[in-house]
Amino acid sequence: MNIFVIWLIMVITWNFGYPQASPLEDVIVAVILSLFSNVLRKYLKI
Repeated sequence: MNIFVIWLIMVITWNFGYPQASPLEDVIVAVILSLFSNVLRKYLKI
């Protein structure tokens, strides 16, 4: 599965799960999830 799709699903889940989050929190979580996807990419060697 494409790592971008996994990241996108996690970001969408965050946005729908925490609609009261501020834009700054959204950006911070998106960056953290991006870092996680990079680690996942290295782990899966994609």
